[in-house]
Amino acid sequence: MLKIIFYLKAGKVNKNGESPIFARITYNQKSTTMATGKSILKERWLFTNNLRNVLKIEKEKVIKHSLDLFQLNIEKKFNEMIKESLDISLQLLKNEFTGKTEPKTKEVSILEILDKHNKYFEKKVNGDERSKASLQKYERSKELLITFMRKQYNIKDLSSNEISSAFIYNLEAFLKYESDFKGRIGIKNNSVVKYMRMYKTCCNHGIKMGLIDKNPFDLYTGKLNIKDAVFLSQQELDRIENKKFSIERLEKVKDIFLFSCYTGYAPVDALNLTSSNIFQDSNDDFWILTNRTKTEIRANVPLLPPALKIINKYKNQQIGLIPKISNQKMNAYLKEIADLCEINKNLTWYVSRHTFATTVTLANGVRIENVSSMLGHTNIKQTQHYAKVLDENVMVDMSKLKQKYS
Repeated sequence: MLKIIFYLKAGKVNKNGESPIFARITYNQKSTTMATGKSILKERWLFTNNLRNVLKIEKEKVIKHSLDLFQLNIEKKFNEMIKESLDISLQLLKNEFTGKTEPKTKEVSILEILDKHNKYFEKKVNGDERSKASLQKYERSKELLITFMRKQYNIKDLSSNEISSAFIYNLEAFLKYESDFKGRIGIKNNSVVKYMRMYKTCCNHGIKMGLIDKNPFDLYTGKLNIKDAVFLSQQELDRIENKKFSIERLEKVKDIFLFSCYTGYAPVDALNLTSSNIFQDSNDDFWILTNRTKTEIRANVPLLPPALKIINKYKNQQIGLIPKISNQKMNAYLKEIADLCEINKNLTWYVSRHTFATTVTLANGVRIENVSSMLGHTNIKQTQHYAKVLDENVMVDMSKLKQKYS
């Protein structure tokens, strides 16, 4: 409970012989003092019982009113801090009341905000809540920002509240046309937008941590260029599945790719699966139960026979359900497979996830809500992107309409 007592500092007197009135504020068995800005003769202070008696002199009435107002304002500020769930200390209360607390935004730089976020994100990675690859992207975004500030403004860092619209769009232009990574100049639009959204995410974390009051990257309005997802038709999928490779590494890559085609798991999620993720229900059907690393959203998938066959093929040969391989090697070998199977598409590991969403599920009549759930999407709009590219579904529905009008 907050307690305020007014007392006279009798050891000090002004030219009128008056002593200053101070307030002693006590909370949680700790106390601090504050000057009230008012003074009175010691004799009058004692005669009026510290101004508690009925007052007749107008000046003393004014002083009493001022002290009452002082106490009321202190208590009001204290209650405001309690409502905001601030860590109450008497020094903080004193600073807030006197207006001496400087805004935190003046002290926090954009790189400090990124560092705070990345350290927090690293903890999530260590807890297997997010992927190491995502952390590397955040670290890369920080490196790009450092390079931009050095080249464009000849500075090492910048206060977050000094980031203007011009700074943000100069940064976007730098990323698109001037940034240099592994000898390649410029970054494509969608990657730039994702980097800018990373800065925004970091600043939102800064707001949650009380480092800043507003997000400077809210000014950014760049959008992703939505392209049709690359996926395999049923004929192309069959072509890969029926192809036998004499080279062991290509046969393994084929199996890993097909596993993702029939489960829909992204590379990082597929490689993290172990036998502990397998569940058999009361109907003796097998499921894979897990959370997506990227979003932490539940993504449970019934095991289709082709996927179960691959799991059994590599059973007890490694810790995971499928052999381990780097994303880089996987994509390089998939290009060989595409050539050998005469598939004229840019075959990457992620094409398997797109193939599951389109050819394996939606094209076979699986409801979009269930596909969205199995993919671990945060909302159905992400899944609708796949449904738009399926002309087969359009033809099935239109065939029914043709019969009606024939």
